[in-house]
Amino acid sequence: MDGGEVDQAVAEMVRALTPHVSRDWREHRAGTLEWSCWTTAAHVAHDLLAYAGQVAARPDEAYLPFDLVVRDDAAPRDVLAVVTACGRLLGDAVGAADPAARGWHWGATDPGGFAALGVNETLVHTWDIAQGLGIDWRPPAELCAAVLARLFPQAPAGDPVDVLLWCTGRAELAGHPRVTSWVLKAAVG
Repeated sequence: MDGGEVDQAVAEMVRALTPHVSRDWREHRAGTLEWSCWTTAAHVAHDLLAYAGQVAARPDEAYLPFDLVVRDDAAPRDVLAVVTACGRLLGDAVGAADPAARGWHWGATDPGGFAALGVNETLVHTWDIAQGLGIDWRPPAELCAAVLARLFPQAPAGDPVDVLLWCTGRAELAGHPRVTSWVLKAAVG
């Protein structure tokens, strides 16, 4: 996966959620998560920035010791702006990186793996927020298929949206037991 796909996922999150920024995202739980919709969106920004840091610094044993803090008084529109900024940082970091470069995410992970992690976080947490706000939204199938191919190589066949939501414990999938924990296969060696 690449930085362009990170940009697509973030743009889709912003497109789907911007019509609902006047609502109080702190008052709504994000799907089945314990977090509010606001906290979940801030988490997406944090993870996108963390992945960008890993691609840029290329640590080989752990995540860099920094965190993103979104101010408590940030409105949902502002949180989406932070997500956009962090998504661009990840997309740009992936685009500028040598494909042979490696950073740490539970093993040596290539830039494409970090792009896939960012797209996955963005799509599944947009789903969570949409569920919490009562928005009828599904992630784009093409991006879901790319995430499945990169992070869930053993995923069953089926509609890529349904399969990704199942792989991440967010939905039932006919013929398969409900997933309650999962491991993303981002490391390449």
